[in-house]
Amino acid sequence: MSNTYTIRTMTRDEVDLAIEWAALEGWNPGLEDAQSYYQADPEGFLIGLLNDEPIAVISAVKYDDAFGFIGFYIVKPEYRGQGFGLEIWQAAMTRLAGCNIGLDGVVEQQENYKKSGFSLAYSNRRYQGCSHKLAVQSALDLEDLDALPFSTITQFFEPFFPVQRTGFWHAWLTQSNAKSVGVLIDGQLQGAGIIRQCREGYKIGPLFAQNTQQAEAIIGALSSQVADDCAVFLDVPACHSAADELAQKLNMTPVFDTARMYTQEMPDIGVDQTFGVTSFEIG
Repeated sequence: MSNTYTIRTMTRDEVDLAIEWAALEGWNPGLEDAQSYYQADPEGFLIGLLNDEPIAVISAVKYDDAFGFIGFYIVKPEYRGQGFGLEIWQAAMTRLAGCNIGLDGVVEQQENYKKSGFSLAYSNRRYQGCSHKLAVQSALDLEDLDALPFSTITQFFEPFFPVQRTGFWHAWLTQSNAKSVGVLIDGQLQGAGIIRQCREGYKIGPLFAQNTQQAEAIIGALSSQVADDCAVFLDVPACHSAADELAQKLNMTPVFDTARMYTQEMPDIGVDQTFGVTSFEIG
């Protein structure tokens, strides 16, 4: 029997399969990531099937005609090195043709991504801490984001991504296993962060703040809302020295780095106020 390899758009249920494979790769996805990611672009998830068996996945989320993001690039181990990954990669790149494309790839694959036109912008570093050690109270005025108008939150988030993504933010903020807080100064939202439950512990992301004091207050408030002795992860742009220094000050341990790369110029996304990346999978 001849082998037939086909690539098509995933169904919503198949996005759950991509999440499961990501967990097997040690990426520690959030418990409700699939629904939020799907809201970003329901057509942006591709699956490769060999004789109807799922063997490869990738996301090619197209936010608009100018910007897209690639993630979830996984081939089942027993099918690697046979060209199936390259085919689904090419399909993702074709879907995002003409866009500035971003990705967070493993550092060891940088040279391969460069062959597809990507250039390194900076590294992101995942840190791990312990919830009760991070749960330090602050004198700053913090408020649950769900008490604020949704438009206020999305307006605050807008400068930190190349395009507005309202549907994604609504799903991200309303996860049943997530908490969010913001820093209010004179009634204005100055900083905000979200913590969500993952396969292991919790992740804080995004975390945007004007300074280290605000960021530390948000980390403390979010960590205090989960059980003691839980692992808490924070993905930090390594080029933002204040964010990297804060993670070290809080005695968080580096876990691994990723390479943030783009096919065109790095967009202006407020890295100097980013203390926690939203997602390695969709930006």
